[in-house]
Amino acid sequence: MWAALPLLCAGACLLGSPVCGAAELSVNSLVALNQFSDMSFAEIKHKYLWSEPQNCSATKSNYLRGTGPYPPSVDWRKKGNFVSPVKNQGACGSCWTFSTTGALESAIAIATGKMLSLAEQQLVDCAQDFNNHGCQGGLPSQAFEYILYNKGIMGEDTYPYQGKDGYCKFRPGEAIGFVKDVANITIYDEEAMVEAVALYNPVSFAFEVTQDFMMYKRGIYSRYFLIERGKNMCGLAACASYPIPLV
Repeated sequence: MWAALPLLCAGACLLGSPVCGAAELSVNSLVALNQFSDMSFAEIKHKYLWSEPQNCSATKSNYLRGTGPYPPSVDWRKKGNFVSPVKNQGACGSCWTFSTTGALESAIAIATGKMLSLAEQQLVDCAQDFNNHGCQGGLPSQAFEYILYNKGIMGEDTYPYQGKDGYCKFRPGEAIGFVKDVANITIYDEEAMVEAVALYNPVSFAFEVTQDFMMYKRGIYSRYFLIERGKNMCGLAACASYPIPLV
């Protein structure tokens, strides 16, 4: 309890308390104490985060850019029931599985009007042959490839999430989500990401998580953090991809 108190105080500082002298947050975002507030950032990185892989499949792009025009803004949440609810990965480095299922759920919903809830645990347990590593990390682009060649992914109701590595229990006859192809956006091509989101569907990508982001609750995150110029350390344009659903 007492060991956690300094961490909670540090978390309170990130909320922008005048006592702490913290920078004022954007009016477009809100932070709050949460399940991460009694953990150091070193613990959070060890349990939940991973470094950008060296061999990202998105470096070999197959996405063909158009010439526009694009709408000034797009929010797929407001266009219909096209974005699934936020889920919780627990104490497992499986963020890549949730990004995978979320993008595929959206793509299927846009194509069919039906929102599914797909099985992250299947990806944790079964996708190792596609250079994924369960709770130790992976990539959505490689997970999309797994679903494509595996001929489907089950629903969360029949393959529930456990938040830990397990043995593969995939049953082909119960698959409900399918991938026809994978669109890998060229690494660092931010304009291609804009186009894909504007014209097709939500895109899966990785980004650098900073300490104050762990207090994020809702809104548009717009704080500053130090990065090395020219290396895409924020990560938004690295390993971006989306699935083309088979419906």
